[in-house]
Amino acid sequence: MNEDGFILVVEDSTAVLEMVARQLAALNFPVRGAGTLAEARSLLAGPVPAVAVLLDLRLPDGDGMALLRELRGGKTDPAVIVMTAHGSIDNAVDAMRDGADDFLVKPFAAARLQTTTRLAIDRRRLVRLVRTVSPGLSDDRFEGFIGADLSMQAVYRMIEQAARSKATVFITGESGTGKELCAEAIHRRSDRRSRRFVALNCGAIPKDLMESEIFGHVKGSFTGATADREGAAARADGGTLFLDEIGEMAPGLQVKLLRFLQTGAIQRVGSDRTATVDVRIVCATNRDPMAEVAAGRFREDLYYRLYVIPLHLPPLRERGGDIVKLARYFLTQFAEEEGRSFAGFAPEAEAVLAAYFWPGNVRELQNAIRNIVVLNDAERVGLEMIPPSIRGTAAGRRAEPGLSVAVARPAWDAGMPDTDALDIAVTSGDADAIRPLADCERDIIEAAIRACGGNMTEAAKRLGISSKTIYRKRQEWDETGAVP
Repeated sequence: MNEDGFILVVEDSTAVLEMVARQLAALNFPVRGAGTLAEARSLLAGPVPAVAVLLDLRLPDGDGMALLRELRGGKTDPAVIVMTAHGSIDNAVDAMRDGADDFLVKPFAAARLQTTTRLAIDRRRLVRLVRTVSPGLSDDRFEGFIGADLSMQAVYRMIEQAARSKATVFITGESGTGKELCAEAIHRRSDRRSRRFVALNCGAIPKDLMESEIFGHVKGSFTGATADREGAAARADGGTLFLDEIGEMAPGLQVKLLRFLQTGAIQRVGSDRTATVDVRIVCATNRDPMAEVAAGRFREDLYYRLYVIPLHLPPLRERGGDIVKLARYFLTQFAEEEGRSFAGFAPEAEAVLAAYFWPGNVRELQNAIRNIVVLNDAERVGLEMIPPSIRGTAAGRRAEPGLSVAVARPAWDAGMPDTDALDIAVTSGDADAIRPLADCERDIIEAAIRACGGNMTEAAKRLGISSKTIYRKRQEWDETGAVP
């Protein structure tokens, strides 16, 4: 029995508590139970730390969310798994936003309980290790990444630790944050570095060809299959298979991918033979995976198979001085490529770059600097050389053409083109221009989701609403066919 910590089950139903405690015994940790928040706080205040807390949100003396926030703001840092009823999944998603590691929907199987708890404990240990190792490090270059911000230092350490394992890595982050670069770094730091790194973008390949791209096909298996073809899984044998934008994968193919992850066996389209391969899976998405599971677009069992080591890449706007550091790097690189004489930025130009929201992240910054270098030539980049879309939105509000009232654009729309989705003002004296409020609301929410790269949690945060509001409204729109 592991005496370095215990698992705490906070549940007011004695029958459920006893059942969960029995099932968790297989994890080799002492299990303690609490029926109220007061009992839980008393147990957590003891000398032995909790490695995991399984938390019911509805308790006799308060809301379990309060305890979750205390744990995330305190000195102890156990894994927290929320237990919720089927009709309260929205509450579980909110708990994930507040720092919970995972959630379980009652009733749950013993195997699911044990797997979820074990993975959450392992992930939390890895997070603590990163926090322990990171202080004092000042690397600003790492496997193609450039950045010295503490958030990136944590990413570098996480990559180092994850690379040593064979476990699946699930990379999340907005578009343009460097998810493929991160996957390549994991491969190069692993003992599989001498074998192939094979990348597939699940959003760029037609859905009816995706199975063939992953598993291969035999000649004549479908129209256009003029020869046998080896799939990505076979090409990556002994190496790493990177599945980018995995949230775009069709439900039917998700089932086949799950079977492949469970057995390691592949079967070409049109063949009745199977072969076994040894690949390390790294996947990525710019969406909120828990939101996709809650919305029914991503299989829950596949999520648990893939979400073993989560690795989140921070958006550029949260990386402080890295914006200017990256801009200087790109300027030097592109000036050399284009034969320009640029040697730096004017202070006011750097200030504008640092103030801009960068919805496209590093990719957008890279394109902006190349634009400057191609269209100009001088010793320093002046303010007037910054693209107007960046210069104008970084300065503050932007006037809307043709509107009779001033509307401040929300932060998530910085740099985005004018669209009908945000045209919610009414021109003077034109009653026919009035649009139904429900349509305006739908268009604004969908525009926010697009601007945030499909990340509904981020869109909700910037709109100032709850993510469950977006999920509920989108479900209503799906049912009525109103989603654009």
